[in-house]
Amino acid sequence: MPRRKPTTKTDVIGSLDLNPEDAVGEYRLSLQQEQFFVKPPNWDSAGDSIEMLYIANVRENESMIELQRQLLRDAKRQTALNQQRTRKMYKIQERLRKRFIEVNGFIKDCADKKRSADKAIQEETAHHKELIKEINEFKNSVSVLNTFRQALKGTVREFEPYERVLNDVVKISDIFVSPKDCIDRCDALMLAQVEINKLGNKKLLEIEEMRQRMLKITSEAALAVLGLKNDLAKLERSYNQSRTLCLKWEKTLSTCKDSIIGYDLDKDRTLDGIQTIYRILCKRRDITAKFPRSAVEPTMDFIKREIELLYAVLREMETTTETNKSEKTELNETAYC
Repeated sequence: MPRRKPTTKTDVIGSLDLNPEDAVGEYRLSLQQEQFFVKPPNWDSAGDSIEMLYIANVRENESMIELQRQLLRDAKRQTALNQQRTRKMYKIQERLRKRFIEVNGFIKDCADKKRSADKAIQEETAHHKELIKEINEFKNSVSVLNTFRQALKGTVREFEPYERVLNDVVKISDIFVSPKDCIDRCDALMLAQVEINKLGNKKLLEIEEMRQRMLKITSEAALAVLGLKNDLAKLERSYNQSRTLCLKWEKTLSTCKDSIIGYDLDKDRTLDGIQTIYRILCKRRDITAKFPRSAVEPTMDFIKREIELLYAVLREMETTTETNKSEKTELNETAYC
């Protein structure tokens, strides 16, 4: 897009047109207002003299000195007042600090006493609960012992016939020495029977665990073999797909290679043809071929110029031939007439 010079310029009152015939009116309007444009005095108006300027500056200086003195007196008075207020504030602050320390100490003492009292109450409450618990446990133990005593008496009365039978067996038998020996041997047999039963149950459990372990190992091995078979099938499918894809790409690459070779051959033949035509045209013009085989563009330009020249010569020859034929025809007609 072409650039254009600006037609207006920025002034104190806005944009003014740079064209003289349009800017004169705006300039006249700007002279008639006094807000943004100060009119200079006329050449015949008398200005302020040096003495008047000096008197005005002296008056302004005296007024400023008086104002400075007044401000200095006000600042001193305000400074004294501020110092008095500061001393009063420091006294109040010191008194409040002492009162705060006293109240804070009293509050800490009360808090310590409260914590000590709460701790003592908690300890006594816990001790009271422990005592109540122990009393209840003792009462339960006494009631359980009374119940056991009554049950034990009933059991003793119930087993008195067995005691008599046991004494008779000891008297008759020569194996047992005393009733205690008989009871001990019976207990030993019972304990041995219990141990034998426990050992048998333990061995049965071990056999069952071994059977479960063998089943688990067998299933895991079967799953592993199945997984390996699945992996082998996947690998085989992947191999077949890769083989098919490789054959496809090999065929495509061979086609591309043949196309590239054909293109290179056509290119070489075209370059050879261009160079041959160039050399024929140079030989026709009886000049030396200066462009190499790689310089295609200048060679083509040269061939184009020569072909156009040959076409122009051919057209000129055709025109001359047609002219000669027409002249001969006219002469023959004239002669015939």
